[in-house]
Amino acid sequence: MSYGQFAYIYDELMKDVDYDLWVAFLQEKAKQFSQGNFSRVLDLACGTGEISVKLANEGYEVVGIDLSEDMLAVANSKAVDAGKKIEFYQQNMVEVSGLLPFDIVTIFCDSLNYLQSEEEVQKTFKNVYNQLKSDGLFMFDVHSLYKMEHIFLNGPFVSNDEEVSYIWNCYEGPFPYSVEHDLSFFVQNEHSPDYQRFEEIHIQRTFPIEQYKSWLVEAGFEILDISADFQSEVSDTSERILFTVKRAR
Repeated sequence: MSYGQFAYIYDELMKDVDYDLWVAFLQEKAKQFSQGNFSRVLDLACGTGEISVKLANEGYEVVGIDLSEDMLAVANSKAVDAGKKIEFYQQNMVEVSGLLPFDIVTIFCDSLNYLQSEEEVQKTFKNVYNQLKSDGLFMFDVHSLYKMEHIFLNGPFVSNDEEVSYIWNCYEGPFPYSVEHDLSFFVQNEHSPDYQRFEEIHIQRTFPIEQYKSWLVEAGFEILDISADFQSEVSDTSERILFTVKRAR
């Protein structure tokens, strides 16, 4: 999918997201499970590069990959402004290949949930495995079944900020445990009091934890840790599930 105009207002919409949580999560799990100095990170589905730049600021050597050319343009601008050398490539995470091995591969901010089929998730896991060094770590997060079935469908969600406002409706998606996000954005024109309207439709899908575990083991990973919401064990009302796994062979 292409985010188009969405890329240029994405950061304004996500300004309340604490990206430091993902960076802290990576550092905690790397310290807990790595055998040595892990420094080279592949940030898959890096979006506008917020986490990529934060990781570079922490001293990691970062490569970012995203499907959207617009997102990558924003990400590259951020890296330049921060004085960080980050390589960004336009590629589908389902097809990721051809890079030097990494110590850590991440798919953060529920980006894996944009894959629509079981085959795409399985292929992504196998390709991530091939991009990792021996004993390298793969970390990712996904929406829980509870969030798909109970949180998203409680909309609509509305924001009425001065520069960017939106109406966000959620509907049951075309697949089990999927949601269709129907977004209408109203963005103030830079040189006038008028607003411009943009429409976006995003579909996300998740799977049961046991299904993810099965696919990971099948791809060659050893499961090290599964937690929820950055601070707790998984429960029936957890919203974000976080996985840490290792290339096992």
